[in-house]
Amino acid sequence: QVQLVESGGGLVQAGGSLRLSCAASGRTFTYYTLGWFRQAPGKEREFVAAITWSGSNTYYADSVKGRFTISRDNAKNTVYLQMNSLKPEDTAVYYCAARVTFPTTAARDYNYWGQGTQVTVSS
Repeated sequence: QVQLVESGGGLVQAGGSLRLSCAASGRTFTYYTLGWFRQAPGKEREFVAAITWSGSNTYYADSVKGRFTISRDNAKNTVYLQMNSLKPEDTAVYYCAARVTFPTTAARDYNYWGQGTQVTVSS
């Protein structure tokens, strides 16, 4: 089992930045692919970014490419999502997720989830 706890959400003006963190505990964190997803009211959960266990490969949704950066620190069992140039359409609950094998963009492929952290971007 892997337990994931997100933090760092909040209210920010358009054009601002936030950094989300996801702290993991439980089974060996190092060998898990980590992903970030988000869900806005009335919408399905969507892929944001993912990172391989080594951190050598990262993947992004087109909507955040060039603005968001995913990274991980395996020594701290933590994955981060740096979000810059935020837009009102980035408003959502952001979830951290983990799976054992290669990264995918489908939420159903991830086995472990955090409780989510709210990000609100005002215009």
